[in-house]
Amino acid sequence: MLADIAYAMAPGGGGDGGQGGFAAFIPLILLFAIFYFILIRPQQKKAKEHRQLLGSLRKGDRVVTAGGLYGTIVGLTDSVVTLEIADKVKVKVGRNYIAGLARPE
Repeated sequence: MLADIAYAMAPGGGGDGGQGGFAAFIPLILLFAIFYFILIRPQQKKAKEHRQLLGSLRKGDRVVTAGGLYGTIVGLTDSVVTLEIADKVKVKVGRNYIAGLARPE
């Protein structure tokens, strides 16, 4: 028992705790870096491209909605897009639900 107390009081007994503590964070830092480059960064890039697409919409553009409707833009406001999906059939869709431009047929 006295040997245990003497060992605990010896100088240098807990000296490598600072390096060991930092070394424990290295895997967490690497994990965050992997998540950033594989998940977060591409998602931010895609969101930026979608915002640019929504900002560049014009009347006459052929688009597809998130629900799968194809139509031609006949009216635009800040938050609503009016699409003509067939002759004399118009629907209003939230601007954020435009998934992208449709390929020309």
